[in-house]
Amino acid sequence: MTASLKAIDGNVDLAALMNDLASSAHAAARVLALASEEQKNRALDAMERAIRQNAETILAANAEDVAEFRSSGATAAFIDRLTLTPARIAAMADGVATVRAIGDPVGVVTERWQRPNGMTIERVRVPLGVVAVIFESRPNVTADAGVLCLKSGNAVILRGGSDSFRSSRAIHACLVEGLREAGLPEAAITLVPTRDRAAVGLLLGGLNGKVDVIVPRGGKSLVARVEAEARVPVFAHLEGVNHVYVDRAANRDMAKAIVLNAKMRRTGVCGAAETLLVDRAGAATLLGPLVGMLIDAGCEVRGDEAAQHIDARVRPAAEDDWNAEYLDAIIAAKVVDGVDGAIAHIQEHGSHHTDAIVTDDDEAAEKFLNEVDSAIVLHNASTQFADGGEFGFGAEIGIATGKFHARGPVGVEQLTSFKYRIHGSGQTRP
Repeated sequence: MTASLKAIDGNVDLAALMNDLASSAHAAARVLALASEEQKNRALDAMERAIRQNAETILAANAEDVAEFRSSGATAAFIDRLTLTPARIAAMADGVATVRAIGDPVGVVTERWQRPNGMTIERVRVPLGVVAVIFESRPNVTADAGVLCLKSGNAVILRGGSDSFRSSRAIHACLVEGLREAGLPEAAITLVPTRDRAAVGLLLGGLNGKVDVIVPRGGKSLVARVEAEARVPVFAHLEGVNHVYVDRAANRDMAKAIVLNAKMRRTGVCGAAETLLVDRAGAATLLGPLVGMLIDAGCEVRGDEAAQHIDARVRPAAEDDWNAEYLDAIIAAKVVDGVDGAIAHIQEHGSHHTDAIVTDDDEAAEKFLNEVDSAIVLHNASTQFADGGEFGFGAEIGIATGKFHARGPVGVEQLTSFKYRIHGSGQTRP
């Protein structure tokens, strides 16, 4: 505790502190890799209880964070991401319970086969090691990342943003309580005890090989920096430029409900829709109701000529609007030539995150789902389902849009790799 307080005050060597944290996490990872499912679940049970029992403490800490950043002129969307409520804390605890109920992935044999020479080869899931999670705002990431890494046998180093510093510390205390109760090392879930931005650079360097993977959760500038500077593998998405395409064969009422939810449920989350595409063949009956509904709901619409013609309240879209992640009550709207036009637009302007089609035409839906190269594609459902909790993962450590083994919501299973175990009976290679 003394070292942590000194770090907060800036009175210790940050590089030495970070290396010590990484060494402890590395040692804890070796313990976790061998921990039983029962022991990990005992820790998760205690973490869930601690979060529920300390809800008022967490809310008080969060209120201080919110007040500080509200006074700095932060946007409404930013404040929404930062704010915790009793319902969000309850959801955080529910997520811990869901993760606990997931089967332990460590040690699971995913494939087994026998070679002609009699050797048996198994592919078995193993933890990644030490995961560093660098995040901004959303203090719930503290719990989500902590419990997912624990369940998957990984140690985690959490570096929250200065915006959620107090909230993250209050949540982290609940996680440490669970580790203690289960007899697991406290360094299994480490929270960097300083707001010093230099800590991020040290994590990106890998801390002498003791960090195995980095997951950034935050704005474009943070993710871009991580992807540019990291010396270890990264699970990340740079932007969520997500589309909803409304096909000529869409049910209008369904389309309205999906588009409104995809854009306006929470505008500041990475699964929010940023562009509305409407089939030219259905625009006469679909475009006006969709655009009018969004504007009436308080959403600014920036559209092409067709959208501007249909409603005088639509502002002209600039070229940059087709590539924009607004994270606000703003959407770009465009008419396209059928499902092929939608796919072409998404290919040119999308970010490979989440895209949806609304249609009753199964052939069009199948074409969209097969050809849109995004981590998550949906048929007749809101893009706001781009969330590990909604996938049944309990939580997520992030959304990955790359082409490695972890793509989409990164949950317990995605936080494991594999190794091959070979059983022989004296075979040698000729």
